[in-house]
Amino acid sequence: MKKDLDWSSLGFGYIATDYRYSSKFKDGAWDEGQLITDSMITLSECAGVFQYAQTIFEGLKAYSTKDGHIVCFRPDLNAARMADSAKRLEMPVFPEDRFIDAVCQVVKANQDWVPPYGSGATLYIRPYMMGTNPVIGVKPANEYEFRVFATPVGPYFKGGAKPIVIKVSDFDRAAPHGTGHIKAGLNYAMSLHAIVTAHEEGFAENMYLDPESRTKVEETGGANFIFITKDGTLVTPKSDSILPSITRRSIMYVAEHYLGMKVEHRPVYFDEVKDFAECGLCGTAAVISPVGRIVNHDTVIDIPAGMEEMGPVTKKLYDTLTGIQMGSIEAPEGWIKKIC
Repeated sequence: MKKDLDWSSLGFGYIATDYRYSSKFKDGAWDEGQLITDSMITLSECAGVFQYAQTIFEGLKAYSTKDGHIVCFRPDLNAARMADSAKRLEMPVFPEDRFIDAVCQVVKANQDWVPPYGSGATLYIRPYMMGTNPVIGVKPANEYEFRVFATPVGPYFKGGAKPIVIKVSDFDRAAPHGTGHIKAGLNYAMSLHAIVTAHEEGFAENMYLDPESRTKVEETGGANFIFITKDGTLVTPKSDSILPSITRRSIMYVAEHYLGMKVEHRPVYFDEVKDFAECGLCGTAAVISPVGRIVNHDTVIDIPAGMEEMGPVTKKLYDTLTGIQMGSIEAPEGWIKKIC
């Protein structure tokens, strides 16, 4: 039986659900793993996660479909990206098939927390891993824990489909070189000052430019950019330091193969932004959120699609992507993992 929540009023926050998954790595091997009910974690004050930020994570969602099933969207890509993150931070890879199985176990065990179809809410799933044994010298931990929890969430940005206002950040993306392609705590921790500053100034997010020349668009603290040209081409910024968003890659496929659009994945110069017809932020949490205004000190760029509603092409992309995720549109082979 579904939990008694006001699903349509949920924000993007944490609500503890009934079950989570845990597996521990010790003496060179992962244990069998299990579902547990305890949401608390007890660690040494000297654990590697605290001392040297050895922690990585993923984010994906479970959906109630139109025909009454519960599914996940492309969890295999999350498993592969987490494996890449683990290698980069000298952590043991949690097997990709076990990653998918753990996600399925958590969703199935918490199916009463999966928001109903049409509610506008989803079940957000957070797989993560951390170094757990005491480490005082600068070196990797040798014991780890992989966990998965889930929480029902509403829209990431307040206002849902209403366009948001962002600013060009005065800060560079400060994560160490080469970590842009992984989802690790250090990436996000280094963006916290910039996002808090943006919020204090009345903006929803930051637009980061490349740190070398500050002429090319990269991403925000938690999402990739998409742009629509005046002739209907989808353009997505390309850079070695941009997180390889699963949502962005899916949108590119949808644009080309479902909507017949021209797609360009290339460097995007900030000078071009004023000439785009539509702009959006995309990611697991954001899905596709329209951007209505971009502020760079005294320069204000209003996106022609307007400040009051999602642009027409962005809306088609959003409707098609969410239709695939929730079962009203047939998905490409392998995109949907049916859980129950």
